Amino acid sequence: MKDILREIGMIARALDSISNIEFKEYELTKGQYLYLVRICENPGIIQEKLAEMIKVDRTTAARAVKKLEMNGFIEKREDSHNKKIKKLFPTEKGNKVYPLIIRENDYSNSVALHGFSRKEEETISLLLQRVRKNIEIDWEFVKKGNKRNY
Repeated sequence: MKDILREIGMIARALDSISNIEFKEYELTKGQYLYLVRICENPGIIQEKLAEMIKVDRTTAARAVKKLEMNGFIEKREDSHNKKIKKLFPTEKGNKVYPLIIRENDYSNSVALHGFSRKEEETISLLLQRVRKNIEIDWEFVKKGNKRNY
């Protein structure tokens, strides 16, 4: 089944589009909610680690972080040991919208898995984790400036 990545892409784009529409009233757009969730779940995370978690380049992460900071969802704080390191923390506004994002995520999961048995849910989760791990190998390889041989 060669079209698996197309299916995953369509699912991801549809969910992203829904979230962008629903979160617009909170001034969260273009996938910024993904960054906010990771920051809320990992207060004090550094931008580089955040980019790794979401699987984006540093520039993309920097743009999203800047917008979240400008809109008052997060704040940067200097590391107590190294002033060059900026840690990211949710603000009160960020912590307030976080539960809404989680509710939307839980709802989207339930819609996506409607009609699946518990066993099927576990199986699809495990299979998708394996797919992600396979892709991460290439992502790391290409990120370091290498070219894949296809």
